[in-house]
Amino acid sequence: MDKWSLFQKFLISENAQVSVVDFLINSALLIALMIILSLTYRVCARSLSGRKNFAANFILIAFTTMLIISIVKTSLALSLGLVGALSIVRFRAAIKEPEELAYLFFTIAVGLGFGANQRLVTIVATGVMLLIIWIRYYMNNKSEKQNLFLNISSTDRANVDLNSIKKIINKVLPAAKLTRYDETEEAVESSWWIEVKKTEQLQELHRELEKISDKVRISFIDNTVY
Repeated sequence: MDKWSLFQKFLISENAQVSVVDFLINSALLIALMIILSLTYRVCARSLSGRKNFAANFILIAFTTMLIISIVKTSLALSLGLVGALSIVRFRAAIKEPEELAYLFFTIAVGLGFGANQRLVTIVATGVMLLIIWIRYYMNNKSEKQNLFLNISSTDRANVDLNSIKKIINKVLPAAKLTRYDETEEAVESSWWIEVKKTEQLQELHRELEKISDKVRISFIDNTVY
């Protein structure tokens, strides 16, 4: 029997069985870690929107990754088939901020670790990473931050424009992101996701905008998602 025939026979016959007990144990540990990671992301993340909905996907992504690795690691043929399938299917995710991508990679890494049955290393690495995230959160003094939806409108087209509004917002607030801007002959209107540390910042923002024009109207809506 030549080498090619031996290789083909290996691909067909090599098929180890997945331990159901190990899989259930890994699943329980993974779910527990993903719940902790989801809560951590919802509290510590710097994203200004959709944190609750985004964090809800962590368990599904990690569990799917663990399932795939648990199956394909038992057979070289399945591993090669997975490579072929992934070369056909292209996954596209709407990543708004780099932090979201970091959490996705972290979630996939946990799934890979449990899929490879490396429980101790995965648990220790996850614990270290969570500790780093929480230390960074408290060191940055984010405990009092609040996410708001800000809407600014004005009929004074001569003095109020997007650049003047953006300049004041960046001066007063620690973080902001423009979500909508409308401009007509009669008025201008812009919407922002903003982060506020102290309520005094809202009053200062109001005063700075009134310096531009007394026809500026602003409104705040709570946008915090925990």
